[in-house]
Amino acid sequence: MINRALPEVLSPVGDMERLYAALDYGADAVYLGGTMFGMRAQSAKFDAESLKTAADEVHSRGKRIYLTCNTLPRNNEIPELEGFIRNACDAGVDALITTDIGVFMMIRRMAPDMEIHVSTQAGIVNYAAARQFYEMGAKRVVLARELSLEEIAEIRAKTPKDLEIEVFVHGAMCMSFSGRCLISQYLIDRDPNRGQCAQPCRWNYALVEEKRPGEYYPVIEEEKGSFILNAKDLCMIEHIDKLAEAGVNSFKIEGRAKSTYYVSVITNAYRMAMDIYLKDPKNYSLPKWISDEVFKVSHRPYCTGFFFGSPKNCQYYEDSGYIRDYDVAAIVRFCKDGRIYASQRNKFYAGDTLEALIPGQEPVEFVADKLFDEFGQPIETANRATMDLSIGSDLILPANTMLRIRKK
Repeated sequence: MINRALPEVLSPVGDMERLYAALDYGADAVYLGGTMFGMRAQSAKFDAESLKTAADEVHSRGKRIYLTCNTLPRNNEIPELEGFIRNACDAGVDALITTDIGVFMMIRRMAPDMEIHVSTQAGIVNYAAARQFYEMGAKRVVLARELSLEEIAEIRAKTPKDLEIEVFVHGAMCMSFSGRCLISQYLIDRDPNRGQCAQPCRWNYALVEEKRPGEYYPVIEEEKGSFILNAKDLCMIEHIDKLAEAGVNSFKIEGRAKSTYYVSVITNAYRMAMDIYLKDPKNYSLPKWISDEVFKVSHRPYCTGFFFGSPKNCQYYEDSGYIRDYDVAAIVRFCKDGRIYASQRNKFYAGDTLEALIPGQEPVEFVADKLFDEFGQPIETANRATMDLSIGSDLILPANTMLRIRKK
């Protein structure tokens, strides 16, 4: 039996590189999508073979792996579900995440020993629904994102103790109810409920008066723009103690379509925050350098969603872009004889200040005074994508440590 670490830091995985990053940086469990039936079509990277490889790697580290099966399939897709479920069983995943009742019961019939986690897409907002899913055979419910801490606590108090509760604690927020949105399908025939959302909530909108076609009038709120549906990102790293006290078992990070760097940084931050909480639950206090980490990835302005009641100031009207202050400069391969051997990711120069993102530790800042190419010859610039290079330094860093640089 693979270790069931609760409370659990649950990280998103879009491919094998991000899977290794999530595990290296402290995830207790990962969730990912197959080539069908997942809510992130663009990160549907895992076929039967690579899913088995991923599950073996996760289990070799004593962690858990969950496979998404949470779209709302149409009639013509149902025949393919049987093969999908068989592949999941053959790969050895620990749970399937699902929404549709028919899919739920098919999993129960075909794979009676498979854990079922009920997706946030099911919109569970009360203890009656949570109880019913439990009685149907669910091991875990991923609650709707529109609940307050008080409502979560009541669901916990009025459901069986062995029913696990999972909530999203970090990442992008959907402006519709727990992701059950129709705008994308209506506008451009890309069904959000089958993993194809084009995110029209991030688009810039204008008004057109019916007798003046072609004349567009900006929708302005406090002179900040017309991104009227654009939600801020969720961040609850400062409130892990309150979530745990409310009965949350699994702390889910959104972002299967996000970068390896994002997965590494955010997993690392929540891993360290969780460890601090577990050491002294009654006196949870986060060092500033850990809370600062969530600002060092590409993100929108943060908010706390519905956890503290009706959201206040949770829409972002200025634009639909991201705040991005750091880039990955290189990935460490190994360290030897006063040099860091690495693979380049973004252009940087001799003399630049880099930060080493070390799993479970405060980032280490150092100056890359001397750069060398793959032949050991001095260079002034690392300017070729994925080039092998070395940096003069006495630091001893683990393999796959990320070296980042603040954007100028």
